[in-house]
Amino acid sequence: MPSFIADHPMLCAVALIFIDNAVWRLISADLANWKLAARLVIFAVFSVVLFNDGMNPMQGAPYADDTTLHLAATALQIGWWLFAARTLTVLLGAVMMQRVGHTGRLLQDLMGAVIFLIAIIAAMAYVLDLPVKGVLATSGAVAIIVGLALQSTLSDVFSGIVLNTTKPYQIDDWISIDGTEGRVTDIDWRATRLQTSQGSLAVIPNSLAAKAKIINFSRPADMFGLAVSLQVSPHARPQTVIEALERAMQGCRPLLAQPAPSVAFKASTSGGVEYEISGFVPAMGLKRETRNLLYDLAYRHLQAAGVGLLSATEGSTPPAVSGARALLERSSIFSTLRQEEKDTFSQNMTLHTYRAGEMILAAGEVSDHLFIIESGVVSVLLVKDGHQFEAGRMGPGEVIGESGILSEQAALADFSAKTYCTLYRIENEYLKPCLDARHDIGEAMKALLDFRRHAAQALTEDAPVVPVKKGFLQWLRKRGL
Repeated sequence: MPSFIADHPMLCAVALIFIDNAVWRLISADLANWKLAARLVIFAVFSVVLFNDGMNPMQGAPYADDTTLHLAATALQIGWWLFAARTLTVLLGAVMMQRVGHTGRLLQDLMGAVIFLIAIIAAMAYVLDLPVKGVLATSGAVAIIVGLALQSTLSDVFSGIVLNTTKPYQIDDWISIDGTEGRVTDIDWRATRLQTSQGSLAVIPNSLAAKAKIINFSRPADMFGLAVSLQVSPHARPQTVIEALERAMQGCRPLLAQPAPSVAFKASTSGGVEYEISGFVPAMGLKRETRNLLYDLAYRHLQAAGVGLLSATEGSTPPAVSGARALLERSSIFSTLRQEEKDTFSQNMTLHTYRAGEMILAAGEVSDHLFIIESGVVSVLLVKDGHQFEAGRMGPGEVIGESGILSEQAALADFSAKTYCTLYRIENEYLKPCLDARHDIGEAMKALLDFRRHAAQALTEDAPVVPVKKGFLQWLRKRGL
């Protein structure tokens, strides 16, 4: 041992404590193994310094003749027990983190508290030579008093142990606890913290979470359930409503095919009938978008079937109109026509039906007519690298064939009926004068055509390859140096 350490053991021991704190703070958290190794080495050196100078933590402090040295030695021996407890806690925490991850942090904290309590009692027994039995008896009485005073807090602690053991949820899981829904951001000794979809923080005491109904939306990890409820008129035939909602489900691409989505009757009252569409999506982030899309599709397909969603206040019954006339009212492109124009326009629309799987408009075909979907689901198919894939699905109110009408260009995709479909056909010889007279309709169709062209181009072209920067070492390896 160096002579300086042998001559000044207490000074070196204090210096080692400061060095340990400095190293622990300076080393990055990403280098956890190096931090643990540094602490173990420093603790070993600290122990050697104390034992070599006769300051055995298992015995009373030396230097009984010198009060100052005796008190300093006593403090260092007590510090050795605390240093040992801290080192053991960090070591156990590193082992537990590798096995159970962040969910075992609560158990780690409790074990650390027990280890420190044992270290304090050992220091009192060995270093201070106090009667441990009397201390334990006194501490037991104090523990009973404190336990009664902190009953709710202790309930949270033990409930947290149960939650960490049974693991009904983990960090980053989307859950609902007694109606409060959010993503789990932290589970500590007292509470579970959730970040809600509104961005706020919800703190749920562990005792409440252990007793409450818990729904974990993140398990299984590859599917997330959603449901959309709709109320319709009690006079609508149930089979008509169910078929319309089934077409809406088939038109919603984000829904998983397995488990298959379903429509169910929920309740019936004198005011209306409630139906529920339920299904699954592959990612939690798709739930809100899919719910909105599914509701819009349900609205359009119900409207195409002649069924309206129930409103709080229903107005007077609208006059009966033809299917073509009603479709123009729902179309986002032709809805700007004046009433008399819609009446005349609808008289030049012919109804066509297609069975599931039939081709409506093939890729490469120049269409001399425009289709407006009245009901059903149309599948849009593109080709990439020689393989055909589904790029999208269309529903009531959407148009097909605008590229041939506007620019006499061929269709970019195959449009086929995914379900039984009804479409109204408008010939170019009648549509062309309308487009020349109403520039707003022409501009709307051009914007739609541009959007579809860019979307098709983005889906069929290969993503550009980002060149990988090569350094000097890669250059040497390539040449076998």
